Amino acid sequence: MSSPQKSEYSIADFLDQGRWWRNRGLVLLNVALIIPLMSSIVNGLDSSLVNGLQILPEWQDYFHHPQGKVLGVIQCAHSLGNLAGLPFSPLVSDRLGRRAALFVGALIMLAGVAIQSTSWNVGMLIGARATIGVGISFCSNAAPLLLIELAYPTHRGKITSAYNSSWYFGSIISAWVCYGAYEHASGSQWSWRIPTIVQAFLPVIQVVSVWFIPESPRWLVSKGLEGRASQILAKYHANNGDERDPLVVFEMAQIRHAIRLEERVNQSTTYLSLFNSPGNRKRMTLILGIAVFSQWSGNGLVSYYIHKILTGVGVTDPKQEAAINGGLQVYNFFIAIGASFLIDWLGRRPLFVISNSGMLATFVGWTVTTALYNETDNVAAAKATVPLIFIFFLFYDIAYTPLLVTYSLEILPFRIRAKGFAVMNITIMATVAFNQFVNPWALDAISWKYYIVYCGWLVFELVFVLFFIVETKGRTLEETAAMFDGRWQCSEHVNSSSKG
Repeated sequence: MSSPQKSEYSIADFLDQGRWWRNRGLVLLNVALIIPLMSSIVNGLDSSLVNGLQILPEWQDYFHHPQGKVLGVIQCAHSLGNLAGLPFSPLVSDRLGRRAALFVGALIMLAGVAIQSTSWNVGMLIGARATIGVGISFCSNAAPLLLIELAYPTHRGKITSAYNSSWYFGSIISAWVCYGAYEHASGSQWSWRIPTIVQAFLPVIQVVSVWFIPESPRWLVSKGLEGRASQILAKYHANNGDERDPLVVFEMAQIRHAIRLEERVNQSTTYLSLFNSPGNRKRMTLILGIAVFSQWSGNGLVSYYIHKILTGVGVTDPKQEAAINGGLQVYNFFIAIGASFLIDWLGRRPLFVISNSGMLATFVGWTVTTALYNETDNVAAAKATVPLIFIFFLFYDIAYTPLLVTYSLEILPFRIRAKGFAVMNITIMATVAFNQFVNPWALDAISWKYYIVYCGWLVFELVFVLFFIVETKGRTLEETAAMFDGRWQCSEHVNSSSKG
C-alpha cells in the first residue's frame, strides 16, 4: 500500500540540512550580516562611554567634575538625540531601503564623533553626544530589520539575538579602552580623547561597505522588485543559486502573499496603524512592556552610574572600578551570546520567566547588602554586593539582551515592522533618558532606599511576563505575524503555491 501523500508543506521541508559553512551562499550571507551587526557594537560603545569616562580623573578635571543635573544631561544627551531621530528613521528605512538608512546613520555618527573628540566645554560635549544619538537612531532601526529579513530561516533567531547581545561587545571596547587610556595616558587629555576617537572605526567600515551587502528581500518585494528579491534569496539561501529552488519558491510565495494581504488591509501605514486592530494592540502591549522592562529592571543603575554604585559600597579606587566595569562587560557579553543559542531550544517565553524571576530574587539580595553596608558599615555585606551584581546581570542577559530585538521584530508584520520597531526604540530611549537623568538625583537624595522602588517594579514585571508573553518559536516571520491576527490563510496559500 502506498503511503498517503503529504498535503501540507512547511519551510522545514526545504531547508539545507547540511553544515552551513559548506554552503557558499550562507557563508557569504553571514559575512555580509556582520556589517549591520556592527551597529549594535557602536551603540554599546557610545552608550557606555560616559560611564567609563567618569572614572578618569583627567575627564573629571577637564569638565570641572560634573555632578547632578549637569552629569545627568551629559549622560542622557545621547538618548535624547536618539529619541529625536527615531520618528524619522522608519521613513528612510521604508522608502529608501534598509541599507540607505544604515548609510545615513553612520555618516551622522561620524560627524558627532568628530565634534566629541575635539570638545573643549560641556556644551560642545552635549551637542556631540546628541548628534551621535541621532545617527544611531537610523542605524538601530535599519540594522535589525536587515538582519531579520535577510537571515537564513534557521539562523534568524540566533543572528538577531546576537545583534542586541553585541551591545556588550561595544561596552567591552569602551570599558577597556578607558582602562588602557588611564594606564598609558594618565595625566594627559588623550586619556579621554582617545576613547572618543575609537568610536569612529566601525561607522567608517559601514559607510564604505554597506552598498556591497544585499538588500532586504521583503523590502524589495514591497517595492515591486520581486525579480531582485528572488535573485538574492537564490544566491544566499539556496545552495545552487537557482531561483526555481523549492526553498526560494516557498519563501517568495509566503513573502509575496503576506505583503499583498497587508497592503489590502492597510493601503497606507502611519504610527496610528500600530494600534488600529486587536492584533496590533496586543503586539504593541508586549513590545512596549519588554522595552520598558529592559531599562527599568535595575540594570540602568550599573550600566550608567557604576561609579556611584561602587562608591556606595566602599569601592573608591579608580583602577579597581575600571577593572570591575571592564570585567562586567566581558561577562555580560558571553552570557548574552550563550543565551542567543538557547532561544530556539528553550523558547522565548521560558527565558523571559527565568530572567524576571532571577532578577527579582537577586535584586532583593543586592538591596539588602547595600543597606547593611550603608546603615551598619558591614564590610562583608559590601563584599557580597559585587558578586550579586554579576548574578543579577546573568539573569538579565539570558532574556532581555538577546530577545528584546528578536521578539519585537518577530511579532510585527512587514508593513508596520519599521514603525513598530521605532516605537520600541523610542520607548527604550525615553526610559533610558529618564533613568540617566533621575537616577543620580535619587541616589544622591535617598541612597540605597531608591533600590526598594526597583524591587516593587520587578514584581510587576514578573506578573506581566507570566500573563502576556506568548511563544513564537518555530514559526517564520509571516506565520508569527499571522498568529496575532488569526490570518492562517497565509500559510494555506503558500502550501498550495508550493505544491503547484
